[in-house]
Amino acid sequence: MLNRNHQEQTIEAPLEFSGIGLHSGAPVRMRLLPAPAGSGIVFRRTDLDNFEIPAIGRNVAKVSYATSLMRQGVLISTTEHLLSALIGMGIDNVIVELDNLELPILDGSALAYVQAFLSVGIRLQRRRREYLRILRPVEVREGEKFIGVYPGEGYSIAYEIDFPAPIGRDSFCVDLETETYGAEIAPARTFGYKADERKLRDMGLIRGAGPESAIIVTATGIENGPLRFTNEFVRHKVLDLIGDLALAGRRIQGRVVAVRAGHAMHTALVSRLMKDRSAWELACAPQAKSPQPDLEEAHSALASA
Repeated sequence: MLNRNHQEQTIEAPLEFSGIGLHSGAPVRMRLLPAPAGSGIVFRRTDLDNFEIPAIGRNVAKVSYATSLMRQGVLISTTEHLLSALIGMGIDNVIVELDNLELPILDGSALAYVQAFLSVGIRLQRRRREYLRILRPVEVREGEKFIGVYPGEGYSIAYEIDFPAPIGRDSFCVDLETETYGAEIAPARTFGYKADERKLRDMGLIRGAGPESAIIVTATGIENGPLRFTNEFVRHKVLDLIGDLALAGRRIQGRVVAVRAGHAMHTALVSRLMKDRSAWELACAPQAKSPQPDLEEAHSALASA
């Protein structure tokens, strides 16, 4: 939800969710609680004496197929969809209680979270929001994969994917300073190829996946269509990226460009940002608009690397 006053926000009342983890297949109950201004997003394992793990970059753990947090050996897995919904809807402070290691996958998108936030309301808090304002470019490259963040007004993302058929190549751009997250990003579901199912299950992954929680892609099309958007796949990658970049600890003010990236590169960008204190500053309000790169510039950067 767009907050033109640039003040921090939390939810008006507790919310409850239940389901199974995407990878663990384990049942989990989760509660979201309003939190005081300045507290950020904090996960709490109620099954482990209320052990807390703040959603910040230094707590990032495994990032191959999902973004997980770990502190002192305690794990919180598959956090990206909830974090995305919180950032996308402008919620700064919340306590996330869960009684197992992995968040519920629900329908594979962030839509249920957004609907729940709107049902109870979002409360304005007295503290001014601090943005992580990007001062100069920070980039991560890996072969034909690329992600970078640049100075710019507001918070915008341009993402390009290139998957095997039938998904192929696609791109999408979104401006999070407009009230579009709930309609344009949140409904986009996670996806996977039917051909990869046996391999992933043998690796101990996707034990909770099914047609009700993910788009299943076959060699000839979509097994459990229809799609919610013609470009739902790239929209979901944007959803994931928003959630992963939430681990910077504050909402970014700048423009992000990604080409064929994934969780590992998303969180690598967070790590590089956090280590380079000269690339950003904390600011309490957006500044004037500056030139912004696009996907063509990202491809030029890859070609010259």
